[in-house]
Amino acid sequence: MYLLGYDIGSSSVKASLVQAETGKCVASAFFPKSEAPIISMRSGWAEQEPSMWWENLKLCTEAILSSSHVNPQDIKAIGISYQMHGLVCVDKEYNVLRPAIIWCDSRAVPYGEKAFKNLGVDYALGHCLNSPGNFTAAKLAYVKENEPEIYARIHKFMLPGDWIALKLTGLCRTTVSGLSEAVLWDFNEGHPAWGVMDAFGFDHDLIPEIVDTFSCQGEVSAAAAAELGMKAGTPVTYRAGDQPNNALSLNVLNPGEIASTAGTSGVVYGVSAEVAYDEQCRVNSFAHVNYSKQTPRIGVLHCVNGTGILNSWIRRNVAPEGMSYPQMNDLAESAPIGCRGLSILPFGNGAERMLLNACPGCSFHGLDFNVHDRAHIMRAAQEGIVFAFKYGIEIMEGMGMPVRTIHAGKANMFQSLIFRETLSGVTGASIQLYDTDGSVGAARGAGLGAGIYADAAEAFSSLEVLQTIEPDQAHAAEYQEAYERWKTILNKG
Repeated sequence: MYLLGYDIGSSSVKASLVQAETGKCVASAFFPKSEAPIISMRSGWAEQEPSMWWENLKLCTEAILSSSHVNPQDIKAIGISYQMHGLVCVDKEYNVLRPAIIWCDSRAVPYGEKAFKNLGVDYALGHCLNSPGNFTAAKLAYVKENEPEIYARIHKFMLPGDWIALKLTGLCRTTVSGLSEAVLWDFNEGHPAWGVMDAFGFDHDLIPEIVDTFSCQGEVSAAAAAELGMKAGTPVTYRAGDQPNNALSLNVLNPGEIASTAGTSGVVYGVSAEVAYDEQCRVNSFAHVNYSKQTPRIGVLHCVNGTGILNSWIRRNVAPEGMSYPQMNDLAESAPIGCRGLSILPFGNGAERMLLNACPGCSFHGLDFNVHDRAHIMRAAQEGIVFAFKYGIEIMEGMGMPVRTIHAGKANMFQSLIFRETLSGVTGASIQLYDTDGSVGAARGAGLGAGIYADAAEAFSSLEVLQTIEPDQAHAAEYQEAYERWKTILNKG
């Protein structure tokens, strides 16, 4: 008996096939093999064609079925993880009307800010826990004002994972967790945030049918089964945004637990039992995967858009041609903590929520042509990313969420010794690394949604800690000095 998980990212689509009884991943694949293209017609814009996600999903499915030799009849449930905050618009025939506006697109900021003023702090934060900011509802407002001929044809708007589920099942549906990440869920009233819909002038019927995060959300249609080589009728039993799903993947479900990722963007995500928010909206509060009004579980998310994308920029433009990321990490280790006064602000990938939706760009500070070389730049980039994490963690701690242990998959930037040691050193937190990822987590989530697992304890019984990194007390002062210098530069800007 097997479970299939898909992770629809902005860089690639990944699929994993998990044996339900053992929890072991028996096959995985990702496409494309180079980073997926992002359409950026103007500075701050970021779009992708949903059809590209589907084509890559098909390639992943073909690859894992071929390599595992698993009979599709033995796949009992499907789960979906997806890039958050995107906007997909479809007509009555479910045709996509325009490219998806994805998470790192910042054009909707003015629309969210205007709606926040009109709604007022008490409603926006007290009911929705967030300002509409640059989230899905604000992106739809941009379409409404600037592309009225397209807006007039919209039958439903969806998040990227909702659209993938639509392609799989033929059913247009969403979840409470999904609506909350669009800033369209009223936590006080327990229904869609009609006040936000009205503030933007949206028809209430634009919201798809709502289903539970863990539930039978539809079954693979005959048409999708033919495209994928799957069994028609296979249930889709779980979907969640990538960060709530990453927390699920790491078995972070209860108050006080923290999960982190460091891919294209970087995230620290904690779970609270309180319906809490930051008064300045520098971090975001959403319904976690196990949220209910009776047992609130709120995911508090701190995101740094310019994370792995800065490291990849350094590789393309600073590193010698052909140098790999492990080789970059080795070279960076030759530079000292604090990089002899070189600091990098890693904010070159759209509006940063923790900076009140500002777009300051990436910048180098203290660069000395007589002192610094590639190694310093490579280390300063990683330190700058970690310091942005720390800045957000201080905000979360101010909300009453102490960060003592961070759970992370040993992937992306968490493979870097510098990154791990700097994060532990500057926060004072232990870091526990696991061998898991979003697609494996989505597969486990599918098992929970299908009732194959009785509870999370059973679903994650095979999850093991690969490595624990403890804070380096001997160098704590050096990390703190470098961070304080970095923060002073940030606050001066």
